[in-house]
Amino acid sequence: MVYLNNAATSWPKPSCVNEAVQACLMGTPASQFRGGSSILKKDVEMLCREALGELLNITDHERIYFTSGATESLNTVLCGLDYGEAGSSILVTQTEHNSVLRPLMNQPALKDHMVKIVPCTAVGEVKEEFLEKAVEEEKQAGRQPAALIVNHCSNVTGYVQDMDMISRAAKKNDLCLIVDVSQSAGSVPVYADKWKVDALIFTGHKSLLGMQGSGGFYIREGISLKPLKYGGTGRNSSQLTYEEEDYEYEVGTQNLPGITALLAGVNFIRKMGIDRIHKKESMLMQQLYEGLNRIQGIDVYGNVKECQGPVLSLNFKDLTASDAAYILESGYGIIVRSGLHCSPLIHQAMGTEKNGTVRISISCFTEEQEIREFIMAAEQIAASVRGR
Repeated sequence: MVYLNNAATSWPKPSCVNEAVQACLMGTPASQFRGGSSILKKDVEMLCREALGELLNITDHERIYFTSGATESLNTVLCGLDYGEAGSSILVTQTEHNSVLRPLMNQPALKDHMVKIVPCTAVGEVKEEFLEKAVEEEKQAGRQPAALIVNHCSNVTGYVQDMDMISRAAKKNDLCLIVDVSQSAGSVPVYADKWKVDALIFTGHKSLLGMQGSGGFYIREGISLKPLKYGGTGRNSSQLTYEEEDYEYEVGTQNLPGITALLAGVNFIRKMGIDRIHKKESMLMQQLYEGLNRIQGIDVYGNVKECQGPVLSLNFKDLTASDAAYILESGYGIIVRSGLHCSPLIHQAMGTEKNGTVRISISCFTEEQEIREFIMAAEQIAASVRGR
């Protein structure tokens, strides 16, 4: 089997991740602040925060909080932020995932705020002029833009945004900057402090090489954020109400096997080196683009110069994306993904909103031979369609 669906969930996992989870499950159960042993040494949550801080370039790593993944993190951050007066607006790029779009469109906590879509190009690029135009349009409509949500790396085209430019634009317009690095963390360098992010969202089961059901968020000091959930934390059980916004964001029993897996995955990445990973994946993506561009009957969305992430979308002429994915799996043992990939708006920019695309996504474990096998299969499928 050739697995090229790592943008959904990475596979395989490093052996150290499997071993760490097994050891966690076999050992005596422990929870932060709930047992006497925790005062004797750093617990797994603290170690994981430190490791994530180093990888994502977050100095204040104690402000990293764990959740079940990016979706819970986004709901927590988007619904908990203070956007100012009713009638203010929230800017969101056309590249965003439904874990951003659906909370914005459906959560009652956000009903008083207009959602403004900032367009992107056909490859997923959000240009500075698009941002500035969106801000100006909101002001002309009598609405004050309060926040900007940006997907660092598109999970459809692999386009990596110019975060230095986006950060400057956000700060210039006094926007709270929320960056989703679910697709890039562990694959593309992330510089949270440099970008002056107000909130950062990550998931554990993609390029961070952890388990499904793990992830979290970072919020900088000074950001007002009401929790999405309330419950036991083991810190001060006599306190029933929070005063002066002394909120807690990790309640209930934490997913320690998941956090343990995440710590092992992040440490594996740090040991291997994020630059080395990015270099290897970029080389594989270049081979993929070059091979596919030689095949008649395939439309590739984006190019290796603009799309620096480990994700690529394509379509076969006269073949739906779902049929192509079925043929690849049943006929060649190649696992890809088809459809809109939970990011419907970017497909409007790409012109693929009807059937979506075939998505190929690699990891640091993908080999050149697997890329060659996929290109050969794609060539045979395209030739078969042409010969009908």
